[in-house]
Amino acid sequence: MQSTVLDRPILGAQMPRIRVAPTETYIDTFGPEAVAFAAKYGLVADRWQALVLDDWLAFRPDGKWACSRCGLSVPRQNGKNGVIEIRELFGMVELGEHILHTAHEVKTARKAFKRLKHFFGEKPNDPSARFPELNALVVELRSTNGQEAIVLSNGGSIEFVSRSKGSARGFTIDIIVMDEAQELSDEALEALGPTTRSAPLKNRQFIYTGTPPGPKNNGEVFTRFRSLTMEGKRLRSLWSEWSCPDGVDYDDPHAQAQSNPALGGRLDLETIAEDRDDFTDEGFARECLGMWSAAATHSPIDMVTWANDAIDFDSPSYVEWQSQIDSMPTIAIDVAPDNETSSVSAAGRRIDGMPMVEMLENRAGMGWVVEYVKAVYRKQKFRGVVIDGQSPAAPLIEPLEEAGIPVIVTGAQYMGTSCANFYRKAMSGEMVHLDQPTLNTAVADARKRNIGAEGLWGWNRKNTTVDITPLVSGTLALGSIDAPIPKPKKNISNAVYGFN
Repeated sequence: MQSTVLDRPILGAQMPRIRVAPTETYIDTFGPEAVAFAAKYGLVADRWQALVLDDWLAFRPDGKWACSRCGLSVPRQNGKNGVIEIRELFGMVELGEHILHTAHEVKTARKAFKRLKHFFGEKPNDPSARFPELNALVVELRSTNGQEAIVLSNGGSIEFVSRSKGSARGFTIDIIVMDEAQELSDEALEALGPTTRSAPLKNRQFIYTGTPPGPKNNGEVFTRFRSLTMEGKRLRSLWSEWSCPDGVDYDDPHAQAQSNPALGGRLDLETIAEDRDDFTDEGFARECLGMWSAAATHSPIDMVTWANDAIDFDSPSYVEWQSQIDSMPTIAIDVAPDNETSSVSAAGRRIDGMPMVEMLENRAGMGWVVEYVKAVYRKQKFRGVVIDGQSPAAPLIEPLEEAGIPVIVTGAQYMGTSCANFYRKAMSGEMVHLDQPTLNTAVADARKRNIGAEGLWGWNRKNTTVDITPLVSGTLALGSIDAPIPKPKKNISNAVYGFN
C-alpha cells in the first residue's frame, strides 16, 4: 500500500538531484517533438524522462548536439529503458540516424531489440504490424541472435550488440547507446569510439546509462565520466543523476522518493521496502538510492598482494639491508592537478637486486620541493629527478636544472610503460616497498586512465579528494632505476652546495 503524508501519496522526484549540462550552448531541443512522436505509438514519457530527453536532444546554433556525451544514473525499474527507446525511435524515424545499441550482456541487448521491434513489426511488409506506417519504412529486419538490426528506407538504422573488445568493428555510427554502463571496460569503449569518427550525419553522440557500479562491475569508465563531467573537465558533456546524498536515512520514504522518479507510478514504496529487507545497507544505497558513495570501484593493484610486497620489519628473519637501497637511487616528483600536494619518491635496487620504492616526502603545495630535493642531493647523490614534462610538476624542471640537479624529463609513453612496469612488478612480487600509510592509501585509491591509442594507461584519482602523488612519483622513479645518469645543465658544486 502506498504510504501517504496528509493523505497525499509520496511521489518520486522528477528533477534529478545532480544535473551538469553546458546550457549556455542550447538554442532549442527536439525533446518535445520526440516525446510527442513516441506518444503516438503508446510510448508515453514521464515528466522526468521528458526532461532527460530535452537535454539529450538539445542542439547548438550550428545544428550539432549541445551534448555529445550524455550520462544518466538512475536506480533500476524507474524507466531508464523508456528514455532510451524514445531517443532511438525518434532518432531512427525522424532524424535518419545510424544508432548502435550496446549492452554488457547478450540477453540485455536482445531484450532491447525486442522492445523496439514491437513498433516496426516482424519483417518488411508485415500485414500484422501494429503500426503500418512504421512498418512501411522497414527495409531490413534481422532477428538472428547477435546480429539484430532494423534498417529503414530513410537511412535510419539501429543495430544491437553486446560489448566486447571487437564487437563494434565494421560499424559506422552516429549515435552509440551504452546501456549497463556500470559494466563498461576501457577496452570496450576504445573499440566503440572509432565507429563514430566518420558519423554519416557528422553529429555523433555517446549515451551512457546505468547505476552506480557494484563490487563485481568494471565501473571505471562510468565512474570516470561522472567525476570529470561533474568537475567541468569534459567538453559538451551532460550528467543527470537521481540519487540520495550521504547521511540520509535509508528508511525515509522521502529519501527514497528523491532517488526514484517513478515512485508512485510504476514503482511503489512496498517494493522498495522489500528490497530494503533483502539487501545489505551498501547494496540498498547503491541499487535503490543511487548513491555513488556506495559504488564499488577497485584499485588495479590487489591490496592483499601489495601488503605482501611490504618489508616486514617484525619478521624474525628481517635484516637491515632488506629496507635499504644499495644502488644509486632515482628520485621522482609528482604534483597533484590542483597543486594542493606534492610527493618526492625514490627507487633503486637492494643489495640482492630487488627493486625497492620509498616515498621520501609528501607535503602540501609545491613551493618546498626544489629546496628539499637539493638537500637530498647534498646528502646522497642520485641518478636524476624524473618529472613528467606534461604534468603539473613541469614548472619544477627549470629551477631544478638551474640548481644543478640532473633532471630526466619524460612524457606519456614513459608514463604508460612505467605504470605497466610498476603494476606487473607489484602484482608478481618482483618489488618491495616500505609499509608507508600515505603510499598505501594512494595505491588503494588509484584507478586507471587511458593514454593514447596504444593500450597504455596511467594512474588516475578515484575522486578529487584523493592524493595519488606518492604512487605516481614512485612509479616514475621505479621506471628509471637503471637509467643512465644525465649530465646536469649547471655546475653542481656551485648550484647545490653554494660554493663560490
